[in-house]
Order: sequence, then structure tokens, then C-alpha cells
Amino acid sequence: MSTIDTAEDISRLAFGYMASKALFSALHLDLFGRLKDNPKTAEELAADTGTRVEALRTLLTALSVSGLVTFEDNTYANVPAADIFLVSDQPHYFGDYLRYQIDRQMFPVMEHLNDVLDGEYDREFFADYEGLMGDEEEAKLFSDSQHAGSTGPARTLNRRVDLSAAKTLLDVGGGSGAFAITLCQENPNLSATVLDFPNVASTAQRFIDGAGLTDRVTFQGGNALEETWPENQGAVLMSYLLAGVGGDRIEELVSGAFRVLAGGGVLMVHDFIMDDERDGPYLTALWQLQHLVFTPGAMSLTPSEIVPHMEAAGFTGIEVSELIPGMTKLIVGRKPA
Repeated sequence: MSTIDTAEDISRLAFGYMASKALFSALHLDLFGRLKDNPKTAEELAADTGTRVEALRTLLTALSVSGLVTFEDNTYANVPAADIFLVSDQPHYFGDYLRYQIDRQMFPVMEHLNDVLDGEYDREFFADYEGLMGDEEEAKLFSDSQHAGSTGPARTLNRRVDLSAAKTLLDVGGGSGAFAITLCQENPNLSATVLDFPNVASTAQRFIDGAGLTDRVTFQGGNALEETWPENQGAVLMSYLLAGVGGDRIEELVSGAFRVLAGGGVLMVHDFIMDDERDGPYLTALWQLQHLVFTPGAMSLTPSEIVPHMEAAGFTGIEVSELIPGMTKLIVGRKPA
């Protein structure tokens, strides 16, 4: 964990949001796609994007000093990571997740952090997760962008947890169905139910239909904290769920998973979870701030605040591991046979 030692260090931290906006604007203009295998001058990129050249040069300079592009011989080129993750036709692209969910939906939320800390946050001006998902357009945007950022982690989860014996999966708060779809694709004997807010249904169904899994993946609309869950499940997944609810609801969700699991079934909790020492990961600590704004009762989670609830519910053989490096953890427990 690095420390802040100088005024320049403090300024670099304070100005960090400007680098974020530079990245989002570059995605808006598809600069990384335009530079893929094809370095260009500012003039060429301005002509491609219809942007005023001096304005674009200012953006490109910020991208260059931030390490996203290189500048040599008056031309700009992508760094390797930009080619891999920020070009839309590449398999590991997650630019839409950054451009839409983080920039459009999450970035404005952080304006209200002071209000939450002062206890003066008015839900009339910005909704919680249920309110956000109650807006059909915002729900579609949230789910589309979340889907783009979840398929890769879902494949990693599949490599970590053996689901070959499971016949059914309940994906609680499963959004677009990215995890359920991926896990069903990797496990031919598995069928899944995705439980999430009703306005997500059309987006989830579009992805389910596109994957050719209409006979194996179904969507159940409802608030996971209020809806009746289907029983006799071989596996229950809670991905990005616990960090987004009030801390007093974690026990309820974990015990609910134990109740609907068949003997030998597995609970998988995947989320932004801090180390027990609370000294990292850095990105996890930052991400949990937006959970706080959406849900003022939400907790900055650690394994020591989740595992005891799982043990109390009756889960055994609980294991904690990192899933997305530097960001998320996976906690797995099993219901005794």
C-alpha cells in the first residue's frame, strides 16, 4: 500500500477524476478502436471523429501522460492493454462497462457522497438500486454494460468451482444473466434461474436468446429480498449482491441460500471484498464508496464479515480466494449432504 508523501501526490489523487473522464471520452469517440494497428496523428483522428483538432490534441495529451496511448513521431498509438481491453471487437473488451455504467451511471452518484456522510441524502434526487432499476432505460443500460464486464469473471469462476454435479443454479441478483449463461455454456447439464428486478427481464432475455439457452435459463422478476426463491437448487450464486445491500440483510440472504439449496449444494459469493486487514485492495476500497451512496446502510465487506454468517447458516468447507485480481473475491461454501 503506497503512502502520500508530497503535495504533488495529493494533487495527483485529487485530479484523478480528470484522467477517468479522459478515458471515458476516448471510449465515446472510439479512439482506441481507431488506433488499433493503425497509429495516427491528431489531425487524422480529428478528421475521423469530426472533433476540433486542438480539443482532441488536449485529450490525447491527457491519455498519453496517463499511459493509455503513446506519442512518437507526431503520431499516437495504443498501448498493449488498450488494444486488448478497450477495442470493441476484441474478446476481452469491457469499454462499454466503463463508458456506460461507470461514467454515465456511477460517476454522477459520487457527487452525493458528502450528503450520505452528513446524513442528508434525499432519495428524491437520486434513487437507490431498486429505484435505478425501476427506470426501464436505466435498467437496460445498467444490465447491458454489466454484462460486458461479467462474462470474463464468470469464466474464471467456472474454472474455480466444480459444478459438474449441479443440475440447477439460482443466480440471485443476476442482472443480465452473464454468470448464469456462461456457467450453463460451460456445464451442459446445468439449468439456471436468474432472479432480479423486473425491468431487467427484457435485457436478460435478449442475452439468453442470443446464447441459445431459452430452454435452460429462465428469468424470475422480483426483489431478491422480498421474492420467494425456487428451492432444491444445486448451486446458488450471489455476484455483486452483498456489497450493494444493507449490512443487516447479509445474514438473511446467506440463510436464504442455505434454505433453498439441496444437500451437497454450493453457495458462491462473488463481490468487491476487502482484505481482513483493510489495507487493500485499492480498487475494492474505491468501488465500495459508490455502494455506500446507493445504499447508505451498505458495509465495506471483508471475509471476516461474511464467513461467520455462512458458518452460522450451516455451510462447511468455506474457502476464500481472489477472483478479479486486485478487485473481487470469491467465497465458496457447501451445504452438508
